[in-house]
Amino acid sequence: MKNFKHTITAKFTFLLASVFLMQSCSDFLEQEPGTKVSITEQLANKEGVLQAMSGVYMELEELSRFAPYATYADLQGGNIKFTPTIGTSTSSTNRGVISIRDNTIGIYSFDDKAEESNLASFYVNSYDIINQTNLLLEFTDALPDATDEEKKQIKAEALTIRAYTHFLLSQVYSQNYSFTADASHLGIVYNKKSTNDKLTYPSRETVANTYNFIIDDIKTALDLYSNTNLISGPTYSYFNKTNTKALLARVYLYKKDWKNAYDTANDVITNSGVTLTASDNYIAQWEQPDLPISEILLEFSVKRNDAGSASLTMASAYGYTTNSNYGYYSASNDLIDLYESNDIRKQLFLTKPIETVVNLGFVTLNYNFTKKFQDNPGYVAFRLSEQYLIRAEAAIGLNNADQARTDINTIRARAKATLLTDNNNILEALLLERRKELCFEGHLFFDMARNQKDVSRNDGCISSSCSLTYPSPKYILPIPRSNTNLNSNLKQNESY
Repeated sequence: MKNFKHTITAKFTFLLASVFLMQSCSDFLEQEPGTKVSITEQLANKEGVLQAMSGVYMELEELSRFAPYATYADLQGGNIKFTPTIGTSTSSTNRGVISIRDNTIGIYSFDDKAEESNLASFYVNSYDIINQTNLLLEFTDALPDATDEEKKQIKAEALTIRAYTHFLLSQVYSQNYSFTADASHLGIVYNKKSTNDKLTYPSRETVANTYNFIIDDIKTALDLYSNTNLISGPTYSYFNKTNTKALLARVYLYKKDWKNAYDTANDVITNSGVTLTASDNYIAQWEQPDLPISEILLEFSVKRNDAGSASLTMASAYGYTTNSNYGYYSASNDLIDLYESNDIRKQLFLTKPIETVVNLGFVTLNYNFTKKFQDNPGYVAFRLSEQYLIRAEAAIGLNNADQARTDINTIRARAKATLLTDNNNILEALLLERRKELCFEGHLFFDMARNQKDVSRNDGCISSSCSLTYPSPKYILPIPRSNTNLNSNLKQNESY
């Protein structure tokens, strides 16, 4: 994984008042301690806008890495289990004990609470980011020192971040697109204007409208991209035309718009200039520190301090250094047992024996830590292998099982797994391949919801509820109560 230090003079964070998160934006930005700059002043020139945009990316990285969200899809779906508490000494009363982490108690039991939702800050911070993109869009056209191409690039990235963040919200807070025949069930609030001028009390859109707005923002962005690098740092750290198409392919997939999903994923595969990481390099590519796997399309950069060190990364959830320094989660046997013995992806796990309390005594048990997120790991947003699997699933929807099998076999061949020889149960084979290839990258539970599958967690499940039968209102989370209390137009999700 990679990370690098953002080369900006300060972190610019747009401060929002807490009145329904999208309510009144504060009239200043805080730059340095004791220094305040108005929004109008900050966004009056290109330098200020680019500094602000860099700050938006920093917040987007923080949002994606936020542990309850970053691990949500894999925890709920059964890919991961909790690791034993490390403890401070051999005499620690909690050493070796396995317990549900405080920040996942509600979601893990499929019983999150609106009053104290584990993802409350995710909801609020998402709309904070959206508000910031709207401010950028509102100020960019008036920049006196930016070229037309630079203005287009700024707006393209802002629109894409706005669409992406709304999409993440829709996955967590709205039932899948096909939950109703016409997608008329509740979506999310889609915010296209900043709160710089006045308070608003918006209502939630339907899911159909939510997706239409997301797609419209992405397609508008694609027409604006000038492929001008405006912010310093690796190009794979920011949205560009290629990874924006990857986002669009994913959105079309979730909408079950098979033709557009197929064509868009095919465009990325064919024209991106990115190729799948070869079998011989696949494990080494994931193991390398500070750099992403070569097939990455977008990986958000980890922040570093002035000394160049990264403190908060995906390793806090998944990393392993020693038996006294490891992350909160390891792979469940539910996942591990899916790999064939010859599948090289089995080599992506560090198997470590750790003392664990079982029946009041210590037992040494093996835990499998993923190599995807060791050293200085960034958040993997998009990589090319997903596009092959999107094209495969779309091909199934288009009754082209042969093409689907070809794409699935492309991924299986790279993994040196046994190739499919027929099209029997091709959708199940596709979903299984997604689970194995994209594990820990935030897909499993959303894949289950999208395909209206039941959840069954076995190995390591310590919840009172280890399964979930579709359909259920528990496939989505509650809108935080503080928000519904402040906005009477904001309807709560069923059962919360």
